[in-house]
Amino acid sequence: MKIKIALFGRNELIERMNDYVDNQDDIEIIPFAYSKAVENIDLIDKAFMCDVYLFGGSLSYLYAKEKIERKRLPAIQVAFDEYMILTSFYRLKNYHNQELDRISIDVLYKEHVDEVISELQMEDREIYTYSYGDDAVLDIGKIFHYHKKLFQEGKIDYVLTSIEEVEQRLIDEGIPTSCMVIPKLNLERAVEKAKSIATLNKSKSAQIVSGFVQIKNFEDIVSKKGEFVAQEMLLKLHQILLKFGHKTYASVLTNGDNQFSIFGTRGILDHITNHYRDFPLLQEIARSLGVPVEIGFGLGLTAKQAEDNAKLALETCVHSEESSCFIVNERKETIGPLGVAKHVDTSELYHALIHRARLNNELSYNFIDFINLRNNEPFSANDISNYYQVTKRSAERTIHKLLAGEVIRVVGEEKPYVKGRPRKLFELTL
Repeated sequence: MKIKIALFGRNELIERMNDYVDNQDDIEIIPFAYSKAVENIDLIDKAFMCDVYLFGGSLSYLYAKEKIERKRLPAIQVAFDEYMILTSFYRLKNYHNQELDRISIDVLYKEHVDEVISELQMEDREIYTYSYGDDAVLDIGKIFHYHKKLFQEGKIDYVLTSIEEVEQRLIDEGIPTSCMVIPKLNLERAVEKAKSIATLNKSKSAQIVSGFVQIKNFEDIVSKKGEFVAQEMLLKLHQILLKFGHKTYASVLTNGDNQFSIFGTRGILDHITNHYRDFPLLQEIARSLGVPVEIGFGLGLTAKQAEDNAKLALETCVHSEESSCFIVNERKETIGPLGVAKHVDTSELYHALIHRARLNNELSYNFIDFINLRNNEPFSANDISNYYQVTKRSAERTIHKLLAGEVIRVVGEEKPYVKGRPRKLFELTL
């Protein structure tokens, strides 16, 4: 079955992308053309049958970002990186006969321009950069007036913009300007990344989740409070689990003798991975029943594998006197306890990521979110790949930087469920 990629861009970009994927039988481009980037806010609702959302411009992505995050859509944007800036400088000098001096430029992140300027040893040139990725509110007018003011003050002779709408407004004002052209390499990488994400998500959706839930020390409750009270607790527990099953598209069965089974796929898996720190199910059961409970979840590619792993997770709960919940994944890795927030000094971690691992601001903040989301549990390069929605190779580059900066260390290996090398597990050194 073909991977359906929703492409949001102007007609020229869509035509270029169609030419590139013309001979690729495994993907299908579903075009969503716009004349103004703000139109993406509404266009994104029309792409519900697509596997992944690809944005051909930073501006179009930023307009849709709030909706993307709220709906947790698998979305990426064509990279506006150092390579794009470098090729834009080349075009500016050779096609437009403009010296790389007395110019202004707007980009998503200023760091990309700074790196190119440093690499080309152009620190003495008058190059002004506007970084709209730092703006709290996206305002095209603000970007336009930034360039216009510099031109009127006689500080620049030319504008290089990454936004077509800004280009048109500057041209209307008679200000020499041109818009960056996305390099073919960046388009190719974006398509490959989109394919990787879609393939990963389809694989993830096939994963089965099994769970067991039971009241801790149930026999003691029966002997102390009586059979009637104990059965009332089981009824309450069953009702809570049915509500949880409805929310996560999972099935809930009663095994009798104080045990319930849960079976599900993507819905329950997403819920679990989004609530490592504050597992609401555990809190609701504790409030309603007033007694400790044990919950074990297992992940697997088959129902039998998921059930066996859920039993292992449930056995881990025995070591706690309080309510507890653990997960054993398809690699026999135990995660938990869920709902117990582990302290992470985010200030110290951020400093280490910036100064020791040499990550940029965006990667640093994302990694901190990743650590907090997983509740500071050990992780693999595969987990990084899943979270960032990047290729495994890209995730491994991040891991290499973190190891080189001694921000993380190796603490073990995953037991693969297919043939191949075991994958390393890492944890913070802080």
